Amino acid sequence: MNDRDALTAYAASFVDELAQNQMKHVVVSPGSRSTPLALLLVEHPDIKTHINVDERSAAFFALGLAKALKEPVGLLCTSGTAAANYHPAIIEAFYSRVPLVVMTADRPHELRDVGAPQAIDQINLYGKQVKWFVEMALPENSDEMIRYARTIGARAVATASMEPSGPVHLNFPLREPLIPNLKQAEEYRHIKLTPAVMIDSGIRSLTPSQIEALTSTLSQAKQGIIVCGELRNPEMKEAIIALADKLAFPILADPLSQLRSGTHEKDGIIETYDTFLRDEVAKEAFYPDVVLRFGAMPVSKPLLLFLKKQKQAMTLVIDGGAGWREPAGLATSMIYCDETDFCHRIGENLTRATERNWLGLWQSINEATKHALSSIRDEVELSEGKLFSLLQDLMPAGSTLFVGNSMPIRDLDTFFLNNDKKIKTMANRGANGIDGVVSTALGVSTVSENTVLAIGDLSFFHDMNGLLAAKLQKQNFTVLLINNDGGGIFSFLPQANEKEHFETLFGTPHGLDFSHAASLYGGKYNKVQTWEELKQVFTESFEVPGLKIIEVPTERESNLQTHRNLWSFVSQEIKKVLNREIS
Repeated sequence: MNDRDALTAYAASFVDELAQNQMKHVVVSPGSRSTPLALLLVEHPDIKTHINVDERSAAFFALGLAKALKEPVGLLCTSGTAAANYHPAIIEAFYSRVPLVVMTADRPHELRDVGAPQAIDQINLYGKQVKWFVEMALPENSDEMIRYARTIGARAVATASMEPSGPVHLNFPLREPLIPNLKQAEEYRHIKLTPAVMIDSGIRSLTPSQIEALTSTLSQAKQGIIVCGELRNPEMKEAIIALADKLAFPILADPLSQLRSGTHEKDGIIETYDTFLRDEVAKEAFYPDVVLRFGAMPVSKPLLLFLKKQKQAMTLVIDGGAGWREPAGLATSMIYCDETDFCHRIGENLTRATERNWLGLWQSINEATKHALSSIRDEVELSEGKLFSLLQDLMPAGSTLFVGNSMPIRDLDTFFLNNDKKIKTMANRGANGIDGVVSTALGVSTVSENTVLAIGDLSFFHDMNGLLAAKLQKQNFTVLLINNDGGGIFSFLPQANEKEHFETLFGTPHGLDFSHAASLYGGKYNKVQTWEELKQVFTESFEVPGLKIIEVPTERESNLQTHRNLWSFVSQEIKKVLNREIS
């Protein structure tokens, strides 16, 4: 048996195990050392391969695929700095709990640390940002090593999937020859019709005594709130809403919770808290005795500051992934169990006289704030806030809105209000970076019809390479490029007071003409000047195939003033509500 046969048996068995464990998608970047795995992946009938030349873009593309599919996606590159370029996306995947199986090809041991080309130290390359690292054995054709390859494949998919889900890293040292026998490889897709290892992690659940104690605590609470950040499991929504209804607690719903859009009951869902919790009078009106938290920490800084002041409240963080998502530092209980199971079992055992005055106050202030925020629609000039207010009208039902970090996600939080259109909202909020946003959204659009990316100019510039995937794969993809010529979010931060160096260090104007990017990647480009033009071009974009870039020019200082005027108007409306409540 020669080296080529050993390579084929070993690598083909590993690839087949990925498929048998239901890994359906792998993103591959071209390279020499990764040739055997790449060929075997593209030949496997149950795995779809996506080719992405730029490794950084490829990794974020895989991240988007995994986010949209809610299942592990593979990622393959050659040795050297190609693997290093995966790191930003792996960090995001780790902190946002997205399952990836990262496969890096490597030089064999005799070519390491001897000055061989394209050889770097890839052992534990991603440090603590992966759940599991394996330095794979060199290929051999023996029953024991084939079983080993299959077992690692099964474990990799299972480990990436288990809560908290996240990336795993397998490093493959490979000797030449690097071309497997593809005809022989087919044999290894039929040797075993079941996975090498069946791995079932189950779900975390509370004991009856724990349920009894928690039910007693919540039954006695008079003024509780439920805070929902990003929720990855769709089943959580109805369960949380049902529990909130029994408790008569308002739900403060982050835009990524998926609670703001859909046909579900939304009477108790409070979506404007980011605006009214900036007001001192409003904050003084609310003193919860219990805070229930589900999902990641919400985007809103005013909400975080509000929660930090509630030292009188019991704070219960429910996390099926058994992590530590508690930046406020106020948790009195970290409850590690399946969130949906928690809601069902607590709800079944609750006995309380429903008191809805507390909920009613939240609803009244929420409605007053929505009324005040609706005045943004009277803006004549193009503005970022009005854009996000209009998007809930303009987006097709069942579409997906992927949002960049910095100002776009915050404007989404403020202006994207409750609606019935089942619009899925997504973002990269693990590490909150601006890198790789275009590629992540393109990964999402591969499996989600009518995907729109709303992104700032600096984030767009940072990942323009990602647009190649849209061109090569002929994806239907709409980009709303919000161009305020720099870092708009810094105008809202204390750095804006340092006028002498603000533009150089934080404003960072670039003066780029993005029409050239559209031409380079074969996209259709429009730079709109009016709201009517925006509505027409945006609506038509869903009927036009391929890449569409719609540039929306805005002005940073004007945007800042618009937000401040709105906050002042909201404060006035809140005072009216509270005066009515008191009288």
